[in-house]
Amino acid sequence: MSITADNMEQILDAAQSQASPTTVPRTKKFNLSIENIVLALFTLATIIGPWTPARNYINPQSGIGYWLGIIGGSLMLILLIYPMRKRKASLQPVGTVRGWFRAHMVLGIVGPGLVLYHCNFSLGATNSNVALACMVFVAGSGLVGRYLYARIHNGLYGRRAKLGELRLEADRLRDSVGLSRVLPELIAVLDESEKRITRGSGLSRAARAVFVEMSERRRLNSYVARAIRTASARRAVIDAHAGGLQTAALRYGASRLSAARRVAEFEACERMFSLWHVIHIPLFILMIVAAVVHVAAVHIY
Repeated sequence: MSITADNMEQILDAAQSQASPTTVPRTKKFNLSIENIVLALFTLATIIGPWTPARNYINPQSGIGYWLGIIGGSLMLILLIYPMRKRKASLQPVGTVRGWFRAHMVLGIVGPGLVLYHCNFSLGATNSNVALACMVFVAGSGLVGRYLYARIHNGLYGRRAKLGELRLEADRLRDSVGLSRVLPELIAVLDESEKRITRGSGLSRAARAVFVEMSERRRLNSYVARAIRTASARRAVIDAHAGGLQTAALRYGASRLSAARRVAEFEACERMFSLWHVIHIPLFILMIVAAVVHVAAVHIY
């Protein structure tokens, strides 16, 4: 079918509406949730802790320093409720999984913070140093796990983003866009770009996808500009709408490339999240054992 001014407007309208996908799950922006507030306060307290006068008045063996250690250690023991609640339906009366997940993150920040003040940000006996090192590694791995969890969910507590949904969105964009009538090679160019973005495996895939996407965007810009110039020279109606066509093509192409990058990020983050569980859980168990030994040693000797 020949392209006229009337159906050119229809092509532009269709391309503009399909250039901005609405069904691709996106991670929520930063918000002032209680977890983020506690994390910010914990980070600030950890940074200024070694330089505050308060540490000169805290004794790990007695008084407030002693109770900071008891309270901090108890909070970290409470962390065990979340994995038990997640796996045991019989524990439903003690609260929701979502509620305990939030508590798990908050207590995983507050508990280590209190223990750091308990020990005055300094090393002590061997058993206490082992317990402190385990706690630092567990808290650090927990922050990493929180980041990965957020990356593969719709927000921190939302419905988990499915890899299939991302790919279906890319397929919808590929199959329905009207720009293919004006730029017939655009779809093939974007298909090749998607393959390059999602190529590879391993934990570096997400970082690689970001750089490949930037390279493919430059390639897309070059192709679209060249193709529009060629098409404009052949048909006056295309020349009259060249600016709008170029904008629509670039927006559509950017949405396709962005969807491909999110697919690569999802797969890489999901892989890292699985490996994170393998590391985090043994570290947590080791921390509990070291803490029990430390408390026993303090009270016995």
